[in-house]
Amino acid sequence: MAKRTDETLNALDLLTDQHAYVDSLFERIEGGGSGRLAAFVELADNIAAHAKIEETLFYPRVLSSQTSDLVHESVEEHLAVKRVLADLLTMDLDDDDFDAKLSVLKEQISHHAHEEEEGKLFPMLRKSMDADELAGLGNELLAMFEDLIGSAPRNQVPKETREAAPLPA
Repeated sequence: MAKRTDETLNALDLLTDQHAYVDSLFERIEGGGSGRLAAFVELADNIAAHAKIEETLFYPRVLSSQTSDLVHESVEEHLAVKRVLADLLTMDLDDDDFDAKLSVLKEQISHHAHEEEEGKLFPMLRKSMDADELAGLGNELLAMFEDLIGSAPRNQVPKETREAAPLPA
């Protein structure tokens, strides 16, 4: 994923860019070929790091009476994604069920990222947060993502499949 360091970076643009990058990784994996395993590892790391920055920084910061239902649903969707991803991490790419599970993961990610976040949550936040708030949060999200991505965050996913990430009360 390209690093964004310009002054106009905001949290919603960063997360949307990450969603698009994950979509492109699914396409690379589905295309087959010799780079399929590397693309899957990159996909797993990106999903894990993206979920972590949302659960740790983004959701707690944007949680309000207006966003509460969507944010709580989002952490539950993350849990479902992590469970399927944890299964995939134990499988060989040529396993008979790998492609079926990958398809389920892609559908879960697409629904969560494009319908719930980009379609519902982000428009609410564009109205309720100013440019400075979005820029500050975006920089925090990017810094944490870059710290995580180099540490094989996919390896933490199996430990995060018991319950949804906690949100502030």
